[in-house]
Amino acid sequence: ERTDFLENTLNSFIVSSGSTLLGLALAIPAAFAVSWHRWIWPATITLLARMAPGTLFLLPWFIMFSSLKLAGTHTALIVTHAVITLPIALWTLLPFFDSVPRELIEAGQIDGCRPMSILLRVVLPVVVPGIVVATILSFVFSWNYFLFALVLSGISSKTAIVASFNFIGEGVTNWGSLMAAATVIALPPIVLTFMIQRRLVSGLSFGAVKG
Repeated sequence: ERTDFLENTLNSFIVSSGSTLLGLALAIPAAFAVSWHRWIWPATITLLARMAPGTLFLLPWFIMFSSLKLAGTHTALIVTHAVITLPIALWTLLPFFDSVPRELIEAGQIDGCRPMSILLRVVLPVVVPGIVVATILSFVFSWNYFLFALVLSGISSKTAIVASFNFIGEGVTNWGSLMAAATVIALPPIVLTFMIQRRLVSGLSFGAVKG
């Protein structure tokens, strides 16, 4: 009641969900194309972007979003967090797409399906376990990421993990509030994982064996 932590938690949900959906929207067709054509370099480029220090992106992004009047908005955080979710989703999905029989896709081509129809009607139902795993991993990584939210968020878009540092002062730390905030931050990934634990474990095992 004394803080805006509930609003900050809602901001975290918006940013994490948005960046997860954006990452999956880009990663699913990318993984399909990389797997079908046996091109590894696009996936490697996304991995290099993920391996680069986050501070490398901060100044260009801040200048870009400021010029677009998007600095401090949810949109800016969702786009920047997609740099985290896209590589995770892409590399998680690749083993699942590689395991889809090429004959199944070729049968769809013979029936006259366009590439997008093949992806939506033939391939996606087969790789649902991989999509579940990619969704959870992307959400958790985005939910827990601190740097981009610290620099690019505003008062109305501050996430829970950034707001939790308000309880740490120079002379004193409000340990009670800090631990309560840490509990709230930890709960959504844990609850989400337990809700679909069986599908998550089977998806991870399937990807590891087939990869």
